[in-house]
Amino acid sequence: MEKLFTINSIYRAIEGEGVQIGTPQIFVRFQGCNIGCLNCDSKDTWEFENQKTYSLEEVMTEIENLSGNYPHRIRRVSITGGDPLHPKHVPQVLELSQRLKKEGYYINIEAAGTRVVDSIFDTVDFISFDFKTPSTGVETNPELIVKLAHQYPNKFQIKSVIADEKDFFATKNAYFWVLEKTQNSQPFHWCLTPAYETQENFPQNRFQSIMEMNLNFGSHFRVIGQQHKWIYGAEKKQV
Repeated sequence: MEKLFTINSIYRAIEGEGVQIGTPQIFVRFQGCNIGCLNCDSKDTWEFENQKTYSLEEVMTEIENLSGNYPHRIRRVSITGGDPLHPKHVPQVLELSQRLKKEGYYINIEAAGTRVVDSIFDTVDFISFDFKTPSTGVETNPELIVKLAHQYPNKFQIKSVIADEKDFFATKNAYFWVLEKTQNSQPFHWCLTPAYETQENFPQNRFQSIMEMNLNFGSHFRVIGQQHKWIYGAEKKQV
């Protein structure tokens, strides 16, 4: 029986955050997430039921149509959500990833920080993994980051959304705990993303405060904002 993909949207845009910021990609956004981050800016992706479904061929056709014409084609795909690593999505995400690799695409997976799925992480080229801060209302087990460091060196980044000082110090404490457990591993990027909530103006003071905290407490992180929100506003989708 053919697998059906529950997709929120497929669109072309510029990566707006993390170490690959500024890179053109095709985004495949899966529909369905039960993690429940309090500050989620994509709550329209939470619902699992009564959503449109696609076949693998329909997803691939949309990606190929958006990627442009040779020799100027976009060959990078970011699989996001929702939660693309929810058990309901894993078989579809794995099948899509394997097909994309066969077709020569570079694949990034946006992982919510709640689970490591070896079959998918072995297949993709890069893993963007969240460390959930107190303001999200969700916790990330730092043992998962240790596992990434051991199994996937040079293949992942950690991203933390920082709303306030409590978020910063929770992230700093987790960083040092992970560092102690991974002393013989390759270094990796840990990015701080200043929170930029929908329906608020650009939070300049928050950005400045987070950069100052990072400078004053060891400069362990890269502070990288969400540039798509600066440019289009925090409520704009598919950019």
